[in-house]
Amino acid sequence: MNNYSKSTRNTVKRSAKRGYYDKETVYQILDAGYICHVGFTIDGQPYVIPQAYGREGDTIYLHGAVGNRMLKQLEKGIPVCVTVTHTDGIVLARSAMHHSFNYRSAVLFGTAHLVPDEQKEHALFVITEQIMPGRWGEVRTPNVQELKATKVLAMEIAEASAKIRTGPPKDDEADHELPIWAGVLPLQITSGEAIPDPDLRSKLPLPNSILQVK
Repeated sequence: MNNYSKSTRNTVKRSAKRGYYDKETVYQILDAGYICHVGFTIDGQPYVIPQAYGREGDTIYLHGAVGNRMLKQLEKGIPVCVTVTHTDGIVLARSAMHHSFNYRSAVLFGTAHLVPDEQKEHALFVITEQIMPGRWGEVRTPNVQELKATKVLAMEIAEASAKIRTGPPKDDEADHELPIWAGVLPLQITSGEAIPDPDLRSKLPLPNSILQVK
């Protein structure tokens, strides 16, 4: 199935025409990032925690120390909401109330389960490659002690939706005559010059993973 089923949880209600439910759009938004926000509740108290992630198919991988409180709670199978947002521009209108953003966002719903030991290294590979493609093949892979100290969870995406805004401001027709500049200020994330670790034992060339970004 190429689309997520619509439900009361994932149906976009405000500006519904901006909502998307096809997996291709959701995947594109997820694959363009590497930091998500994980929403969950413990004893009636909601929490939203920023977290690195990796996507493989309909699975989102999260990791942390074995004592991580969030992962310990998610492992119990409680409902989870994961969001990813990209801000593409500030929409500057003539009216203060019509200012907005151009953005791409994805909201995911599901439950998480513990990744077994024999699959843990692969899940960490997926997360690492999400952050910096090609980096896994350039570094020392985790040893037994590191794997033992790390917990990895997999969340299967049960429901999801994307919401996207593009284009100019939506001013009232009467405001178009005002002598006020209006338009869009595009935004994008760019990388700076790589800073070598001062503990490098020798001068080494930049690895391909960084050169691909530049």
